[in-house]
Amino acid sequence: MGKRVVTAGYIPAADAFCKGMGSAEGGEWRPSPNKPQDERFLGDPGQIKNYTKPNGELYQTKIGDDGRAVMERHWTDRNQPWAHAKVHDHIIDWSKGYPDPGPAINYPDGDYPEFKQFREMKKAMGTVIYEPEDVNYNFESISDFKWCMKCHGEVQFAHGDKSYSITHRATGQISISEANKQETEKLCDTADEVLEYVVNGERLRDIITKVKVTERTI
Repeated sequence: MGKRVVTAGYIPAADAFCKGMGSAEGGEWRPSPNKPQDERFLGDPGQIKNYTKPNGELYQTKIGDDGRAVMERHWTDRNQPWAHAKVHDHIIDWSKGYPDPGPAINYPDGDYPEFKQFREMKKAMGTVIYEPEDVNYNFESISDFKWCMKCHGEVQFAHGDKSYSITHRATGQISISEANKQETEKLCDTADEVLEYVVNGERLRDIITKVKVTERTI
């Protein structure tokens, strides 16, 4: 199959999302044109979208009967191997009007189930999407970051010579840590608490729009 490069998402209605946030609370949710990765949450009923990152990591998104994602599989441990298996799933909740991935469902022994379509699909089955290498994941504002946390977004970012990961726990807490260093992990109850985490001697709140975001699920 030829390479399919996504360069833009759907064009949203005027009230579909708040600038820089992708909010759906003002209307029907549509992927932001500034976040091409969001396109994977909509598709043909029964479709599985294979979304390949420039670093080779793979997201597999299963589309339900109403054309919206119902489950997603991530082939990465998010640099938090103590909390994320190399292969883990997220159930996608739409009850608030926007895609809200739940906590990771881990398969620590590598015994993960097959990721199958709900029905026989011939059209767009196993669609492959290659993410552009120049996608800008950076946060535009503190509000943009808080929106991402509200949607249980998983984030990886770099600052100086260190990398960091932000993920979510089944307890509702938000985890932030230096990559692959459990001793640096802080479990937070709110996005504001995450923003108080010290990154290379600076509060994340003070540098959130300056860090290089290398991975962002929503």
